[in-house]
Amino acid sequence: MYGIQQFEIKNLPESAIDFLNYLETIKGKSINTISGYEIDLSLFFRFLKVYKGLVQNDNIEFEEINIKDIDNDFVRNIKLTDLYAFLSYAEKQRDNGYHARARKVATLRAYFKFLQNKAKIIDYNPALELEAPKINKRNPIYLTLDESLKLLNSLDTTDKNYYRDYCILTLFLNCGMRLSELCNIKINKIKGDTLTIIGKGNKERTVYLNEACLKAINNYMKVRDTSKCKGDAKEFLLLSSRYQPINKRTVELLVKKYIQKAGFDYNKYTPHKLRHTAATLMYKHGNVDIRSLQSILGHENISTTQIYTHVDDEILRDAVKSNPLSKL
Repeated sequence: MYGIQQFEIKNLPESAIDFLNYLETIKGKSINTISGYEIDLSLFFRFLKVYKGLVQNDNIEFEEINIKDIDNDFVRNIKLTDLYAFLSYAEKQRDNGYHARARKVATLRAYFKFLQNKAKIIDYNPALELEAPKINKRNPIYLTLDESLKLLNSLDTTDKNYYRDYCILTLFLNCGMRLSELCNIKINKIKGDTLTIIGKGNKERTVYLNEACLKAINNYMKVRDTSKCKGDAKEFLLLSSRYQPINKRTVELLVKKYIQKAGFDYNKYTPHKLRHTAATLMYKHGNVDIRSLQSILGHENISTTQIYTHVDDEILRDAVKSNPLSKL
């Protein structure tokens, strides 16, 4: 669990600590959401200190800038122009894309809304008129069916982590889980062909395991070593080489390794792209309707799911070939 002590260690201003605790205890936000807000606010306040000329030591690393001394008077003097300056910095200096900057806008809106309506620290909310960057809609990047099979076949069967890693890739490609959902799978949540997971926003949902998933899990369980696990580590399905629940970074690196080994662009495909792959394959080859896909992926809004209804080049090519004039 989070808590005020943990946020104090993170060197945050008091108002930010209060905001993050509010998100956890009152709004019930997930640890991942709170962590994202924490990162955004830390970056925002450090930027403001530099932007307003309040950092005297030119040699200090950006991440070492103290922001715990930021008080309510400082917060009250933040203007809308400061927020846009921060977004410009995020884009030009930190290479943040549309989605990353949109998340920062959401963080700032939520924070200043809390300060005005709940904490009563500010009378004027500078984020009220803050606009999010326009996000260009793009077709999701995914592996084709043949490419997915090639990825699974690229694993070295003699590797000590073969069964674990094969299980990870199989679950990604078949169930479309989020990275955090996969890392947090607990064995006691697997009942027959169903798996209960906690998804985005702390919402519980059921994932149905097909034959490939069940086989991959069973094969991994036969070689899974818990002899050196401490605490509740053995409750988690996927373990690291240090006998701890596998973390997100480890999964990201192993996915990148196997993507590269299969001959694909490892900069292009991530665990999230494997989630895209599962959704696209279900939609294209499984005739899964959009509402069912929404439930499988755990999307709150169906508009998020609709990106998987894209028409790919193969379908377009077939459509043109089906034209009765095509044989003239």
